Amino acid sequence: MIRRLFYLSLGSLLTLWVMRKLQALHPNHVARRTVGTATSMVRQVRDFTSDALGEAAERETELRARFGLDNPDNND
Repeated sequence: MIRRLFYLSLGSLLTLWVMRKLQALHPNHVARRTVGTATSMVRQVRDFTSDALGEAAERETELRARFGLDNPDNND
């Protein structure tokens, strides 16, 4: 009796797990996850690009000041 109850509960648990996995493969769910992932990646790329351009501008300013390239008297 206990063995039957165990296998019945195991079967129902596996059925629930499989049903959830199959529902996750529904095209609407896949599309929603894909859009969410793409949006997140675009946001990360924008943040990285913004940081990189900011750092490049700071470094350019440092180099121009170091080598005197901002001086209008220097016409080389």
